[in-house]
Amino acid sequence: MTPTDMTPTEQGLPVVLVHGTRVSGTMWHPVMEHLRHRHPVAAPDLPGHGRRRGEEFTLAGAVEAVAEAVDGLGGRALLVGLSLGGFTAIETARVHPGKVLGLVAVGCSAQPRGALLAAYRATAALAGRYPAAADRISRWAFRSALPGAPGAAMVRGGLSCEVFPDVVEAVAATDPRAALRSYPGPVWLVNGERDQFRRGERQFLAACRDGRLQVVPRRGHIGVLAEPEVLGRVVLDAAAAVAVRSR
Repeated sequence: MTPTDMTPTEQGLPVVLVHGTRVSGTMWHPVMEHLRHRHPVAAPDLPGHGRRRGEEFTLAGAVEAVAEAVDGLGGRALLVGLSLGGFTAIETARVHPGKVLGLVAVGCSAQPRGALLAAYRATAALAGRYPAAADRISRWAFRSALPGAPGAAMVRGGLSCEVFPDVVEAVAATDPRAALRSYPGPVWLVNGERDQFRRGERQFLAACRDGRLQVVPRRGHIGVLAEPEVLGRVVLDAAAAVAVRSR
C-alpha cells in the first residue's frame, strides 16, 4: 500500500503549516519538531516570501501554494496558520473544502477594518517604502520577542517586508467570517491572551459550524511561538480529534 492509498489515520494525519507576513516556512521549524515523528508535515513558502521572494503576493496565489502543499501530502490535510497564514488557511478552506480535514487558525480572529486596518496600512506603507530598514527592525524584534530557536527560525528563511502593502490589502479584501460559515469541518481558533488580533474571536467562533476557542495565557501575537511545545500540543490534539472524525 502506497502513502496515497492510505487513509489519514493509517499514515498519520498530514499537517500543512502556513507562515505569517514577511517571514517564511522556516518559522514553523521548532513546532515541526514536535509533529514530524507522528505526522507528515509541510511548511510551504507563500508568494513573495522565503524562496519565492520577488514574486507578487496575492491571496489567490497563497491559497494555491497551500493547496499544492496539501496535494504533496496526499490531497487532504489539517491546516495550521498564524496571522497571514491563518487568514490564508481560512480562505483555503473556503476555496478547497475537500482538501481541508480541519483548521487551526492562530492569531487571526479579527476582521481587518477601521482603526486596526488604518494602523496596519500605515505600517505597511513604511515597510514597503523602506524594506531594508524594515527587515532589520523585524529581525531585531523577532529575536527579542522569541529568544533562542523560535526567533532564529523566524528569520532563517529571510525577511521580505516589501510584501507588506500587498498583504494588507489582500487580507482587507477578505471576509474570514463568511469563509468560516461556509466551511463544514472542525475549526480551532487559537489566540494569545495579549494578541490584538483576538478582538473578534467570539464573532469568529459563532461563525464556525464546528468551532472551539483556545487562549494561550500571557502571550501576544507572535508570542504563541515562544514555547513550541505548547502550540505543538494544540496541533497534535487537533490532529487526533480530526483523525477520530476521519474514521
